[in-house]
This record gives sequence, C-alpha cells and structure tokens, in this order.
Amino acid sequence: MNCWKAPAILATALLSVCSLPAFAQEEEDVQLSDTLQVYIEVERPFYEHVPDYTYEEVADRISCMDTDIDITFNPRVKAFIDYFAIRDREYTRMVIKRMNIYFPLFEKYLKKHNMPDDLKYLSIVESGLNPTAISHAGAAGLWQFMPATGRIFRLDRTWFIDERMDPEKATEAACKYLKQLHGMFDDWELALASYNAGPGNVRKAIRRSGYKDDFWEVYNHLPRETRSYVPQFAAITYLMNHLEEHNFHMEEHELQYATEVETVHLAEFISLEALEEELNLCKGEISSLNPELIRNAVPENVGDHYALKVPSQVAPVLTARRDAIYDSTREQNQQMLAYFTRNEVGSTFNREKVTYRVQRGDYLGKIAELHNVRVSDLRHWNRIQGNTIRIGQQLSIYVLPTQKASINNQLAQAGSSSSKAVSIQGAKVYYVQPGDTLWDISKKHGGLSINQIKQLNNLTSNDIKPGQKLVLSK
Repeated sequence: MNCWKAPAILATALLSVCSLPAFAQEEEDVQLSDTLQVYIEVERPFYEHVPDYTYEEVADRISCMDTDIDITFNPRVKAFIDYFAIRDREYTRMVIKRMNIYFPLFEKYLKKHNMPDDLKYLSIVESGLNPTAISHAGAAGLWQFMPATGRIFRLDRTWFIDERMDPEKATEAACKYLKQLHGMFDDWELALASYNAGPGNVRKAIRRSGYKDDFWEVYNHLPRETRSYVPQFAAITYLMNHLEEHNFHMEEHELQYATEVETVHLAEFISLEALEEELNLCKGEISSLNPELIRNAVPENVGDHYALKVPSQVAPVLTARRDAIYDSTREQNQQMLAYFTRNEVGSTFNREKVTYRVQRGDYLGKIAELHNVRVSDLRHWNRIQGNTIRIGQQLSIYVLPTQKASINNQLAQAGSSSSKAVSIQGAKVYYVQPGDTLWDISKKHGGLSINQIKQLNNLTSNDIKPGQKLVLSK
C-alpha cells in the first residue's frame, strides 16, 4: 500500500502549455518539460491512501473500457498513469475540480460535429483546463492554438481580444481542426499527433518509417514532445474513467461549476474592474467569464457592439443601467485608455497601421524615430527578437492619426532621393548613406562646414557610418 502526504501549505500544480510531462528515453520514467508552474494554496495536512495496482490490472481495465477512440496500453502509457495517479495527484485533483466547468461545453461541440466524446480529455493534456494558458512558443487557450493556426480557424487577435482564449470559439475551432486532421490520416492517434506536431511532421515520420500507418510504428520518427503527447492522452483518458479505483474522491464543495450567464451588448470602452464594482460583483468575476478580453476591458468599435458574458442575475441590471454605468465610470475608463495609449508596449489603440519597407542603412532606432514610436513597439508589432532586420523586409507600424500624413510625406521625400534630409520634430535630419563622408554631406547641404556638422552632433572625429543620424539644423 502506498501513502501520499498532500502538501500542507503550497502544492505545485503543473499546467501544461504545450505538453505535460515529456516521456523520457527510459520506458519507466517521465520528465517535465515546457510547463507553467502555478502555486495553489491548499490545506491537506493528512495522508491520502494511494491504491496499489499492477500492470495487468490496468491492462484489464483498459481492455474493458467502452471508448470511441482505441486506447493502446504499454509501458509508456503506464509511466504517465503512474505520474498522474501517484507522483502528481494534486494536478489530477485540480483538473477534476475544473472539469464540470468545461466538459459540458466540449461535449456539446463534439456532438455537434459528430466526433468522439473522449476528445474532451485532450484539453487536459493541452492546458490543464486553463483558458488563459500560454506556452513558451505562443500557443494559447484551452486548446493551445498557435497564432497562425488560430487565424486559419477564424480566431481573431487584436490588441484587446484574443479569441484563442474564448472557450466557446476555441472549442469549436478545435473540433473543426481535429476533424480535418482525422480526415487526413483516418486514424485518431495520428490525428492527435498531428494536432501537436503539425500534419507535415507526422507525414515526414510516416515516410521515414517506410509508410507505416500506425502511431506506435512511426513513434521513433516523431518529435520527442509528440512521442509523449499521445501516451499522455491515453493515460488521462484511462484515469478519468477510473477515478474511484485510484481513490480520487472530491467533496462537493471542492468542485467548480460553470456560472449561468447571459450576454449583454456593449458598444463603448469600459473597464471590467469598474463594471464589477458597479454591479457589486467580486473582482475578476466578469473577467473570468470573458478570458478572451486580455486587457481586462471591453474595447470600443468592435462591430456594432461587444457581446459580454455576465452572471445571469446581473444581466437585467446592466441592461437597464447601461448608460448610467458608462457615465459613472467614464473618468476611470479614460484614465485606463490614456495609460494604454502611453505606456503599453505594442499598443495599437487609437493608432493607424502603416507599412514600411526596410531600406539600406536602416536600423530599428532610425525607423522608430522616423515614426515617433519606440523600438520596443517595433519589436512587439513585428515579433522581432534582437535588432536584426533585413533590406526589403516589411514592417507593420502603428502611428497616431495626426502623424500619418506627415510621416507618409517624409517617407515619400526620403524615397525619392535617399541623399535628402528630412524634418523630424522641427530638426533637419540626414541619415548617412554608404560611401558618404562629412565633406560630401557638407557640400550637399550648403551653408554647413564640417566643423559645424561635428558640433551639432557631438562628433570627436570625422568617422561616420551608414544609417547614422546627423542633425543638420536645430
């Protein structure tokens, strides 16, 4: 008999963001990788009985399971069952608490798309039933959509909204994607593998295996994380169907359930925190129902309105007092908007998009100053790591509407003759071109001597380099 002592103060719950524990090279061990550690306060100063079980007992239970997806049992799957049933019982308890919130939603859409009900367990592997989970690679939501895949399935992303975190929309998108993948491979295990690694990597593994069509026959040719992914799904599916046998007993007060909600249409910007105060709700109560609102606010100009989910008991109050609530929260909302506009890196609020093509001699600091934005903004908008850009690269830049016309004019002037100076905030500025010398620049821009150029730019020598900004007047 095993006894497991539950943590007395803090338990580490490991929420998967790409994959939960990755199966190590040894068949009897698992290793954690790419996880988000969330510390959850718990009080369980007691020893919990962890039932013993043999390999043969688990094999017999799986053979008797009535599942829509065939579950293969082997030492790799057994290693993950041991992990979730023994080594990290607190993680398993956490997802049991949450499953009543999300499983009815998953079951509704799986039934709508005529898909196996067992696929509802996949979200446990993907996100630990956490709608705001974000992986190191940038996948997000209950179903961990990458940005590009999300766009394919019409999960919109703006500065205010990330629909990959919308439980309803992301679940339907996941059903469509999984159905598409099953259509490609006609095998659910390979479809699951391709959900994790992408269909291209699975096809490559199939080719390298000699065109085998079974997950376990192409196993050694798959990415390491994907080799863990399907065994995790099998282990979780088994465990969720045998909680009693592994002594997972939850008190009713420990279980979480979905809140009954109604939608109220809002057309103006409003802080969710301010709205919660006006409706006498607990902090975070509305934001937890709308995890896709990543700035904790309802944006304006989202079509005709934004359909905000609120607890059903306050929906009539919000509908009746909507205009009064807008008025009473206006100052707080304006302060929040001002903060977003000024301080948030990558803010696109009240800005218009322009596209800039990188020229010879350009660098991020020069481009940022020309457009009156920060280098950190440029990096965020264009997903640039470091400072490397290439000639001809197109950059998305969001500028204030009042500056758009003047910036376009400056760019047109600079494009017509790269040797001309442009005016930026009242100063005449020139960007050094390949082959330029101070003598050349002084001749091009009459009235300035070499010494004057050096004084205006605090130069101690005649050395200059392409892309360098020189002030030619104040």
